[in-house]
This record gives sequence, structure tokens and C-alpha cells, in this order.
Amino acid sequence: LANVSPRAMIQFFLLVSRQGKCRLSKWYAAYSDKDKKKMIREVSQMCLARPQKLCNFLEWREYKLIYKRYASLFFITCVDKTDNELITLEVIHQFVEVLDRYFGNVCELDLIFNFHKAYYILDELLIAGEQQETSKKAMLKLIAEQDAVCEEGTDKDMQ
Repeated sequence: LANVSPRAMIQFFLLVSRQGKCRLSKWYAAYSDKDKKKMIREVSQMCLARPQKLCNFLEWREYKLIYKRYASLFFITCVDKTDNELITLEVIHQFVEVLDRYFGNVCELDLIFNFHKAYYILDELLIAGEQQETSKKAMLKLIAEQDAVCEEGTDKDMQ
């Protein structure tokens, strides 16, 4: 137990558009709002400026940035230097696949207008910076159940 780090595997998770707009940010470590804004700006600029043919891993401060571009969005994570980059890329890919199945070919507008769903899906995947669920099928089932509960609530409100 002496070797176990008390910090989260993933420090933060960002979705950034090609234009540099942050579409989603989830923080698994405590930072002030001022620090968060500075970090988003700094990390976004680093990832957006990198040529596509370069590796998706960057050293940044005492962490590693691992990112992947899907269409017009960059999915960026910040992890401890000792964490496995390929597992983190797999977590990003799983999030994208679940978004894609849920929205049916997800696009940036889906995330803008349904940001609460994107956060909910991310919360089903990760808790405290650690992967919670590995099954896409189980995640989609839970999300469908949550949608059904929300539908029931709105139906009752309209009556």
C-alpha cells in the first residue's frame, strides 16, 4: 500500500473544439477556477498546435497529456506520469463509442445542446478519475434507464 498514489488516475478530462472552445470539462482533482481556466487554455493550445502525425502523448508539468482527435473535437486527458497511455487512450475511445451509439453518429452540436447527457455518460464511465465501467452495453442500458426515469418525470409534470 505504500506505493499507491492518493491522486486520481485522470486529473481532468476535456473536450475541446478545433477552434479552441472547451465543450466539456470534468475535474477529478481540486483546482481554483482561475487555475482551471489557465490550464484549459494552456493544454488546448498545446494539443491543437501539434501536427496530426505526431504522437498523442505529451509531457506537461508533472503530468502527461493524452489526447485523441475525433472529427472536429479533441478529447484530452491529464494523467499521472506513471499511468499507462494506452489504457487512457482506450478510455477516451470507449467514451467516444458510447457517445456515438447514444447520439447516433455524435457531432459537436449534440454535445453543445445535450451537454448534460455527455456529462452523465462520462460519469458512468469514470468515477474520481478511475474507470468505473468497461462494458459499453451496460453503460448504454443505464443511460436508457436514466432517460426513462427522466421521461416519466416530465410526463407527470405535464399532467
